[in-house]
Amino acid sequence: QEQLVESGGGWVQAGGSLRLSCAASGRTFSTYGMGWFRQAPGKERECVATISWSGDWSGGRTYYADSVKGRFTISRDNAKNTVYLQMNSLKPEDTAVYYCAADSSRALLPRTRVRDYDYWGQGTQVTVSS
Repeated sequence: QEQLVESGGGWVQAGGSLRLSCAASGRTFSTYGMGWFRQAPGKERECVATISWSGDWSGGRTYYADSVKGRFTISRDNAKNTVYLQMNSLKPEDTAVYYCAADSSRALLPRTRVRDYDYWGQGTQVTVSS
């Protein structure tokens, strides 16, 4: 069982930046595809960015939702069992609870559906004011 713990959320003004972190507890983190999802009130959970398991310990392929391309960057540090989401140029519409998720399928391409992910963190609130 993988446990995921997010941190780094908070309040920021539009145009500002935040860096989310997600620490995993297990020994097989490097074999997981990792994703960041978000859910705003009254809306479905949506994929923001994902990074696949590379298969060779060097990282992975990434995917970004169109709404965050050029502003958000996902990265992972397998030595620290941690995945990051750097969020720049934040907008009020980025306001949501952000969730970290792990995919144990060892797919080499990023996966973007909620049902593709086996483990989820508790979420961290990001609020962007205008």
